[in-house]
Amino acid sequence: MTPKASEGSRELSVQKIKDGTVIDHISAGYALAVLQILGITGREGDILLVAMNMHSKRLDKKDLIKIEGRELTTEEINRIALVAPKATINIIRSFKVHHKQRIKIPDEIEGIVNCANPSCITNNERGITSSFTVTQRNPVTLRCTYCKQITSHNQIIDQLLGKS
Repeated sequence: MTPKASEGSRELSVQKIKDGTVIDHISAGYALAVLQILGITGREGDILLVAMNMHSKRLDKKDLIKIEGRELTTEEINRIALVAPKATINIIRSFKVHHKQRIKIPDEIEGIVNCANPSCITNNERGITSSFTVTQRNPVTLRCTYCKQITSHNQIIDQLLGKS
């Protein structure tokens, strides 16, 4: 995949992928976090394109990821939704968009992140899964179903990236 810039143009032409996933409209600056959530390092050998802080009519600026040879699971899409709630997922098969979906944050989130309250029952009792109500969608903010503690967007990202 060789990017080509046409002379006198600010456009960048990028080769299409045959089969895989395109994650578009990622909030600017979050593409590397999305890659980390997906466990993609770039050493896997698959074609991977990451473009950051690109011009976007809809978002002003956006990030974009193309992953050859991989379709995302529902759980992976749900994790991405917590970091990049405006993203779109395009499943590519035989060089064509097979399926396109805008990420939708569900009203309830279970088992993806932990409550920020160390005293919460979900952090101290075995067998109790964390459960949250989404109180804000952009940036995502969660309220624990059990203790009502608010978990901020930055806390969510830190957890998903293994920083807390």
